[in-house]
Amino acid sequence: MNGQQFGKVAVLMGGSSAERAVSLNSGKAVLSALQSAGVNAYAFDPAERNLFELKYCNTDRVFIALHGRGGEDGTVQGALEFLELPYTGSGVLGSALAMDKVRSKELFRARNLPTANFIALEKESSFDVGQIIHEFGAVMVKPSHEGSSIGMAKASTSDELTTALENAFKYDDIVLLEQWISGREFTVTILVNEALPVIEMVTPRSFYDYEAKYQVNSTEYFCPANLSKKDTDFLQKISKQAFDLVGAKGWGRVDIMQNSDNQFYILEVNTVPGMTEKSLVPMSAKASGLSFEGLVVNILEQTLGK
Repeated sequence: MNGQQFGKVAVLMGGSSAERAVSLNSGKAVLSALQSAGVNAYAFDPAERNLFELKYCNTDRVFIALHGRGGEDGTVQGALEFLELPYTGSGVLGSALAMDKVRSKELFRARNLPTANFIALEKESSFDVGQIIHEFGAVMVKPSHEGSSIGMAKASTSDELTTALENAFKYDDIVLLEQWISGREFTVTILVNEALPVIEMVTPRSFYDYEAKYQVNSTEYFCPANLSKKDTDFLQKISKQAFDLVGAKGWGRVDIMQNSDNQFYILEVNTVPGMTEKSLVPMSAKASGLSFEGLVVNILEQTLGK
């Protein structure tokens, strides 16, 4: 591979979303890997510079390492299309749909893909937390348009749900309430239309939250996951179906849970997952024989046909 074939590559990182810190870490790792591969890559933070500067810098293509709003929701993808700059990953529609947890869940349900029962609440609407707890027992509260588990919390009482909603509504005007699932947590990487080895995440915390992902060392990862071939094939199949259903392209990750009855449930699709060398996508790629540098170059190579 000749790194010069890509021309000048901007690695978009940082941004102004609640996931800025995670994005900076991903972007720095991606930038370092590209430069090691001989690619003329440079860092670009859209929170500090106008996107139009990409043209002034004679940029040929863009590697998107932005997480959350403004980078993973179709916004920057639309801007890059306006600038006629090829970019990595999903397009406008796939990015927007995957970022919207409520609409993603509605699509999964419409296509009979396994997903936990749920309701969506709007910030200014009226709702009865007691009735919700009575109906669901326990729920996972998620801002509809955030990632990295930001604003998420488990609620099993009316008071817990009230507190969790107050916090979640700080991040979004629409909040997803999903039936709480107790069980195993998995993720499946999709790379160029192929599902990579399944990862299982095991944490002593109540769920795989922000702290479990980024701030503690107690989380364990098993790749490939200890699953039968039948279950592995099933997880990879439904992950690919969910990825395609929301219109995602190129690369990404699908998160899944298994309850105590061994039923699998799709949680969400991530179109710009974390990309440090310790992140889940690189872990799965490594298990399939692809180095971090090879993974990053593979993702960038997908822009050559655009």
